[in-house]
Amino acid sequence: MIMSFLKIYLPIYLLLYLFIAFVLPSYRTFKRTGINPVTFGRSGNAHDYIGFVMKLLVGLLFIAVLLFSLSEKAYPYFVPISYLQIDALRYAGLIIIHISLLWICIAQLQMGNSWRIGIDEENKTGLVTKGVFSVSRNPIFLGMIISVAGVFLIIPNALTFFLMLTTYFIIQIQIRLEEDFLTKEHGSKYQEYKHKTKRLL
Repeated sequence: MIMSFLKIYLPIYLLLYLFIAFVLPSYRTFKRTGINPVTFGRSGNAHDYIGFVMKLLVGLLFIAVLLFSLSEKAYPYFVPISYLQIDALRYAGLIIIHISLLWICIAQLQMGNSWRIGIDEENKTGLVTKGVFSVSRNPIFLGMIISVAGVFLIIPNALTFFLMLTTYFIIQIQIRLEEDFLTKEHGSKYQEYKHKTKRLL
């Protein structure tokens, strides 16, 4: 029963996730400020390469979900992890992906006009340290990591396991790039924030 539901719901959820977590806040920020919050792709540096890898990972996640939903013959090539294919883990995964999306939405609202996808070196933004940012310096990245982990629990296979690990490491690299930038941008204020609040949790 749950498998039939997931095959229909999971692709729809991923599309809604991308819209709610990235398209909508980007549009909202642009309408309020006139600034394009998507900063990846403006030069050929390491920051842009991370952006390219992130897009690739999202694409692979869509492929994994679509083949799970649409092709029973192709899905076994992703090497499903049979002992993790139990309903309890699938329900846990569903709960996790929805909680993480709610967490991301709260963090984005609390960022306000400071919301960016990547590092904005052209437009100065305020340092947000309240709300969920008092618990985690990178709540949106934390939500993204947890979201991919939730998808792995729902469809555990070699590809989703690879995506879960790779997403974690790529985000860790991006976080460190942003930390260097924020230290230059906000100086002692950011250093104080770093001492008080953990990187993820």
